[in-house]
Amino acid sequence: MIRISKIISIDHLDDFKKKSLQWSEQFNEVVFLESNVESQTIEQPFKTYDALLAVGAQSGLKTGFKGAFNKLKNFQSSNQDYLFGYLGYDLKNDIEELTSENEDHLGFEDLYFFQPKKIFLWKDQELELLYLEAYAGQMEEDLKEIEHIVLQPEKPLTVPDISMRINRKSYVDKVSNILEHIHRGDIYEVNFCQEFYAEKALLDPLLVYQKLNDISLAPFASYVKLADKYLLCASPERFAKKQSERIIVQPIKGTARRIEDKDEDRMLAENLANDPKERAENIMIVDLLRNDLSKHAEKGSVSVEELCKVYSFKQVHQLISTIVCSIRQNVHAVDILKDLFPMGSMTGAPKISAMKIIEEEEETKRGLYSGAVGYFTPSGDFDFNVVIRSILYNKTSQYASFSVGSAITSLSVIENEYEECMLKARALKQALGA
Repeated sequence: MIRISKIISIDHLDDFKKKSLQWSEQFNEVVFLESNVESQTIEQPFKTYDALLAVGAQSGLKTGFKGAFNKLKNFQSSNQDYLFGYLGYDLKNDIEELTSENEDHLGFEDLYFFQPKKIFLWKDQELELLYLEAYAGQMEEDLKEIEHIVLQPEKPLTVPDISMRINRKSYVDKVSNILEHIHRGDIYEVNFCQEFYAEKALLDPLLVYQKLNDISLAPFASYVKLADKYLLCASPERFAKKQSERIIVQPIKGTARRIEDKDEDRMLAENLANDPKERAENIMIVDLLRNDLSKHAEKGSVSVEELCKVYSFKQVHQLISTIVCSIRQNVHAVDILKDLFPMGSMTGAPKISAMKIIEEEEETKRGLYSGAVGYFTPSGDFDFNVVIRSILYNKTSQYASFSVGSAITSLSVIENEYEECMLKARALKQALGA
């Protein structure tokens, strides 16, 4: 299908983004991806756009895990256009002989992609509108509508009662079980997560997202609305990006808190960079991803561009590694995603054994959490985040949920792992007004 392009300059970029998001609420399908580049000192060497907004489905695909990657492959091949959507964690069951028997209180499909009628692309101080030809006549009217929106002052949030699915004693017992697996040699590392939830939660999803984004200023933030289901995401982690024949993955493993005192904050970052346990976590996942990439890479092209580099975000310091490779010719984009999915940082190593233990020890189905949100371009390039530091919300059932986790290795101290989870939960609770 043909898309019509219009490029304009934007003076008040942040206000226009907020107005555009408010305007997008009229649509059933909304994906907004935000790099927060203007608010960060963090390098983003692989950034293509500052932000993207896709609204309205011309066509779509939503499905459970069975045959999901083949369905996505067919959908992407027959619609060589921009496609926006997500991959849920439980697509693991389409890749390996695995199951997801834990409770699901949210009801997200395992996979959901749509071909948007209207796309907004921000880069530097310019905005490009890419509308399908049938809707191109609405560009001027849409821009006027957005410009005339009056942004309302922030409203106080009604704080929902937030409960923990796994209490502290149960957490200790479960991590002890995981450590037994590690000491027996069943696995080297498992990313173990726990859910926080609120029932009868009456949220304004857009307001919560904007508050979460202001708190975190993450480089892979996203706001997703699909009918009555919402993702409010402040992810610092890229899952995978395809740029022509080049693939980039950037796993995060290793976390330290930030504090106001600059000298002490710098020391915390240095300690993180040199912490044997945190570095071991990261390096294990780097090795796993090097193996995953090698399935489709040109021989000898897989390289680690950054190993355990400290990136400092508004709330936390993180250890991030960057692995790149060149892909062999005629490899389908969806096959690359399938071989990388789920992100190794959210499973552990070896990946299949880790996912089996995750299913045994966690209490709820992960669903979209620790999956990926992003987009395909018409040429088959893609860019996806890892869905972490995120609130999931089912407006119909009034159920809100967020999960946090940490990597369990032989060097883990259970109390420290628990405190790392509480640190990651802090911004999410704050966004909900708790």
